[in-house]
Amino acid sequence: MNALVRLLRLVASGLAPLTLGGAVAAYFLPELFLPFGHVFKWLFAITMFALGVVLEPAELQDTLRHPGRIGLGVLTQYLVMPGLAFLVARFGGLPAPVALGFIIVGAAPGAMASNVIVYLAGGAVAFSIAMTTVATFLSPLMTPTIVEVLGGRLLPIPFWNMMQTILLIVVLPLGAGMLLHRRLGHLRSLAGEIAPALAALAIVIICSYAVAANRARIAGVGLDVFALVVILNALGYAAGWWLARLYRFDFRHRLALAIEIGMQNAGLGVVLALEHFRDTPETALPGALFAVWCIVTAAGASAALRRRARLAGGAI
Repeated sequence: MNALVRLLRLVASGLAPLTLGGAVAAYFLPELFLPFGHVFKWLFAITMFALGVVLEPAELQDTLRHPGRIGLGVLTQYLVMPGLAFLVARFGGLPAPVALGFIIVGAAPGAMASNVIVYLAGGAVAFSIAMTTVATFLSPLMTPTIVEVLGGRLLPIPFWNMMQTILLIVVLPLGAGMLLHRRLGHLRSLAGEIAPALAALAIVIICSYAVAANRARIAGVGLDVFALVVILNALGYAAGWWLARLYRFDFRHRLALAIEIGMQNAGLGVVLALEHFRDTPETALPGALFAVWCIVTAAGASAALRRRARLAGGAI
């Protein structure tokens, strides 16, 4: 049992190298990941179910005592990143499907992986979880609306179909996971080890499949799309940190907001793009690249913060 727990923790904590490794493998050996095209939507549902399983009601209740801070964070989430993504799409000189892919990434809620990164970096974990949860429950309305408003001129937007997809693979699995959490009893600690590992594997496979499905386009697009992904991710972190200072958040909440804003749920963006824009699969390209890059940068930053704290003799 101890060996199994260590393996599960290794998988969950190794999300960044696993995602990067999967993306590289998918680029050179796409045939290994293309068969997942029939199930990628349900793999994402697994990640949301896993998030529901590990949510601690007591921690959320404590954070919910400050609804204004959570509301401000979620409002920032749904204003800043869509705005930044729109600027990238508008002035990046991109083909319409790829530009729309950036807008879908910006309109997504915060990533589930951000909660793990906030924990590793020493940020306000409960605040991060509350933001992710509230933004995720709002996503069936907010994400299609933002995509339609900002991207409707690029391609026709299937608003209602997108809303139904998010309800099916985000809200319902998240709610089911939260219900299961209450009934697990003494198995709760084991579930807390299994759920993050399953979520990490699902995210790796989703991102890898998106890379495999867009291999030829990645080779043909060049470095400009990747450079814009890097810029969007960096601007998200910077905007989150600066606005948190403006809001007079303490250091831990500043850190959490910066990570939440910079780390979008690009996996959801990939699923929406592949599901609803099948005639233009390159729409999923920004999401696939963003998912890999934001996990790598956030994981690297959290490791640096922990190292700095150890050298300073502090604790995270």
